[in-house]
Amino acid sequence: MCHHCNYDQLLENAGLKTTPRRLLILEVIGSNNSPLNAQEIFEILIRNNHISRVTVYRALDLLVENGIVERLSGGGRAFYYGLAPNEHHHPHPHFYCKYCGGMECLSPESLLFDSAPLERTYPGVIQNVEIRVDGVCRKCLKRTPR
Repeated sequence: MCHHCNYDQLLENAGLKTTPRRLLILEVIGSNNSPLNAQEIFEILIRNNHISRVTVYRALDLLVENGIVERLSGGGRAFYYGLAPNEHHHPHPHFYCKYCGGMECLSPESLLFDSAPLERTYPGVIQNVEIRVDGVCRKCLKRTPR
């Protein structure tokens, strides 16, 4: 669990009712150092809780729609979920391993992006910028001959 975030307050600020299942999902997401896909979140939750896969997917959709959780695109059809940027979690790029499908958070300073030129030239409103770096993670490099 992220010791900085108050999940009840995040839900309340978004106008959402605080429910035990929403809190559980936020705790799972907030307690991991890397984004998780929906299946991983479900598998963690099902160990100690009675919760359906549909409930997890619906809650994730709701949390994304309300800006509490961010949905990150993976290398295939899977999405990954992490806490959306807030006062305790700054926007940052992610690394996606093309071999194992794992996603890791990179430090905000590792890849800086200045959106000002884009905002000046794009006629619409930019609401989100997602930066994903694809490659091979350290674990897979050790297992894979070069």
